[in-house]
Amino acid sequence: MTRIKRGYIARRRRTKIRLFASSFRGAHSRLTRTITQQKIRALASAYRDRGRQKRNFRHLWIARINAVIRYNNNNKVYDSYSRFIHNLYKRQLLLNRKILAQIAILNRNCFYMISNEIIK
Repeated sequence: MTRIKRGYIARRRRTKIRLFASSFRGAHSRLTRTITQQKIRALASAYRDRGRQKRNFRHLWIARINAVIRYNNNNKVYDSYSRFIHNLYKRQLLLNRKILAQIAILNRNCFYMISNEIIK
C-alpha cells in the first residue's frame, strides 16, 4: 500500500492553539492536550472575572464615597452612605457611583457642595 500523507488542517489548528498559549509556563505551552485544557480554563476565568471586575469596582466606589462622607463629620452633612444615596434619589439627581467617587477623590469641595444641595 502506498503511504498516505495527512493534510495541513490539523497542524494549522494546533499551531493556532499554540499561539494562544505561548505565554503559558511549562507543558501548558507545549503539549497540545494540556494547551486545549488550559485554553478552556483561561477563557472561562476571563468570562467569570469580567463580571467580578464590575462588582469589585462598584465596591471600591461605594467605599470611597462612604469614606469621604464619614470624614466630613464636623459639618454634619451625613453620617452614612446609605442616607446620602437615598436623598440623592429623592432629589432625582442622576449621578452614578463612579462619577461621585471621582468627584469625592479629586474635588472634595465640589462633593460637599453636591451634598449640601441635597440637604436643602
